[in-house]
Parts: sequence; structure tokens; C-alpha cells
Amino acid sequence: MRFTIVGFLAAHNGQQILQFFSKYSKPTRYTLIAPAIVGVLASLLATCASGGVGQGAGTQRSRVQRRGAGKPGEAVLTWRGPPGSDRIVPRGCDRLMSLTKQQALEMYQSDDLIGIGMEADALRRKLHPEGVVTYIIDRNINYTNFCTEYCTFCAFYRPLKGPRAKEGYILDFETIYEKIRETVELGGTGVLMQGGLDPDLKIDWHEQLLRGIKQRFPKIHLHCYSASEIIAVAEYSGLTIRDTILRLRDAGLDSIPGGGAEILDDEVRYKIARLKCLTDDWLNVHRTAHQIGMRTTATMMFGVGEKHEHRINHFQRLYELQEETGGFTAFIPWTFQPAHTALGGRHWEEATAVEYLKNLAISRLYLSNFKNVQSSWVTQGLKVCQLGLRFGGNDVGSVMLEENVVRAAGVSNCTTEEELRRIIRDAGFRPAQRDTLYRTYFLN
Repeated sequence: MRFTIVGFLAAHNGQQILQFFSKYSKPTRYTLIAPAIVGVLASLLATCASGGVGQGAGTQRSRVQRRGAGKPGEAVLTWRGPPGSDRIVPRGCDRLMSLTKQQALEMYQSDDLIGIGMEADALRRKLHPEGVVTYIIDRNINYTNFCTEYCTFCAFYRPLKGPRAKEGYILDFETIYEKIRETVELGGTGVLMQGGLDPDLKIDWHEQLLRGIKQRFPKIHLHCYSASEIIAVAEYSGLTIRDTILRLRDAGLDSIPGGGAEILDDEVRYKIARLKCLTDDWLNVHRTAHQIGMRTTATMMFGVGEKHEHRINHFQRLYELQEETGGFTAFIPWTFQPAHTALGGRHWEEATAVEYLKNLAISRLYLSNFKNVQSSWVTQGLKVCQLGLRFGGNDVGSVMLEENVVRAAGVSNCTTEEELRRIIRDAGFRPAQRDTLYRTYFLN
């Protein structure tokens, strides 16, 4: 990957490249493979954040777009919306924080990873000026792997019938209680519980489970059931979406995860999961939850053969719903893991670490009305996760005492609270434990 150091410094100082030639006779170019670039980018962005390259008071950032690979006299283009932009900006936020669809597309097509990362980092610092990065201690519990959706990107599910059905399971309540007991003993504050779609598990089963958990562990936060699961439970039980969420809430459900979003564009969804809920169905579940006062998260799984325009459509739909309800607590993107999946057998080109960082940064800039954006270690590993904290991320997710879905696709990254706190400190931030709703518990 090539980038121009002089262009990077010029962008940081809000100057044209020609202004820098009084000190530097010519740009210096490097060719780096993705793993090697991590340390360089982290160092450069950390230097910018600390003002270490000579940023003066009142300096404005601008993004340098190179059309001639560092040629003198090239044009400077900023990613800032025009004064008449029709993009809606949340109350109290600077209009410069938002992107148009065209600007986002230009970012995806650009090779200026550093410039994009700087812009995202600037917005992250504006939203989180205290210099804190958060994490949570919780557990992922998958109550069943039986599913009727047959998503091509999923290695976790088992069909209800056929030879592989014997590999399926439904956890009994006592096993789930024991998992939560272990979580609490290890300092966990919440449970992320999801599963496949099984027609035998109607609303009564879920209500009984939630009540049983709350009776035994009244302080545990239950972050459960993706939109697909809620739609399925409603259908199996002859209920509306609203009544289903209300009954689950009354039984103990505290918030809803953003799983099942994948790419919120039906052209993509039909290709990778044609039996799964459509974009409007997913959004309707979250809108309904927000309307009754329940918070939810939003996710994105990319690298499944989608186009940049599809990703931008995903951002736009989330942005619009957040403007309407304000009910999302965070946005969490990750990359498709192809091992042991039907979709992986089609030989999709796997998303790289560089592509992940660019997508993370663009999501931070586009979703300017989302307070939190998470940098993932589960699919990307700790080093890329750490670098993501300078590409717009302000949270590293969960210590994750248990995780099964991504592991089924051959990914076995793991970590501890100590290690997460270390990578946060090494990136120049203060670590703080949070709860599922992003409320901070400890800061030390």
C-alpha cells in the first residue's frame, strides 16, 4: 500500500503540499504489506493526536486526495459537506461531522487511508474528548444452534432435519443459569444471548427463561434476541412485533443486540441469506423497540461480495433511524469469516485489515449521530483492534467469556481484561469498564 508522508503532514496542518516543499524537497513513498503498516499508522496517528508534528492553535484539518501519487501542485479536497448540504446533523453537533453519500464513496475509492483515519480520529476526539476507551465483561450464550434460515455465511447453525440435525442442541435452563453464575463470579455485568430460529421455541419458552434468569440474577443485564429472532418468535406465537417485545421486556429483557443486520440492502441480503428478514423488517424491530423505550445496537458484517454503494446504503438507513428515534447506543462493524461456510466456498476475497480500518473510519464519519463505534478484536485480532482506536473507535467490546458463532467459522481470537486494558493504554487512552448501555463503572 502506498501513501505520501508529505501529504499526510500537509493534511494534518491544513496546508497545501506545495507549502511543505520549502522543508521537504520531494514526497517519500513507501510500499508496505498490511501487517507492517499497523505500527507505522499507529505511530503517525498517535503523533497527530498529541500535536507532535507541529499543529498550531486554530489549525483546521483537511483531507488531501492524491490523483498523481504525490505530484507537486495536486489538488486538496476536504471531506466536509457543502454549506447547503441536505444531510441532517444531530442537535449540538457541528455540520462538518457528517458525510454525503458521494463523499463516502470517494473515501472508499481513495487510497488515502491515513487522511481518512485522521478525519475519523478527529471526530472521535470531538465526541469523546476525555480520552477514555471502554470495554465490557460479559458472555455470549447461544441457547440453540437449530435454525431454519440457512444463511450462507453462517457456520454455526444446524438444520432441524437431515444428517446434521444430530449436531444440533437446545440448552436447558439450568445450563444457562450456570453459565450466568460463572459470568457473575468473574465480574461480568451482562449477557448477550442469541440463537437460531426454532419453531418449537415460542414466546412462552423465552418468557420462562428470562424470568428464571432475573429471579436468580436480578442485576445481570440481558441483551438478547436479534431482530430475526424477535420476528420469528412473533410469527410462531401469533403476535405482533410490538407485543412480542413488550412481553419479553416484562419478562426481563433489557436491550436488543444488532445482530442479523449483515448489509442492510436487500440486493445483498437476497444473495447471502434469502430466507432472512429484509432491511425494512430489521429496521422495524429496532424502531419498535426504541418507541417503547428500549435501547439497541446496530451492526454490520461486510466482505460478502457487496459493493461500496451497498455499505453506504447500510449507513444511511441506520443514520435515518437514529435521527428518528435516537435509540441506538453503538455501531459495531466486523468482517465476514469464510471458513466452514457455504459462502466461503464461493471463494470470496476476504476483507483485509486495511479495508476493515477504512470501513471503520468511514462508519465513524457517516454515523455522526451515533455516540459509540466499536473496534473489533474478535475477527481482526488485538493489533488491528488497537489501531482501530485511532480510526474512529472508542470501544473495544467485550472480554467475551464465551463466544460460539464466530469460532464456528474458524476464528479463535481470545483475550483477557488485563490484555484489553493494556492495548487501550498502549494506544494512548485510559481504559474504563462499562455496562451494556455504555455507562462507565470504573476508571483507573
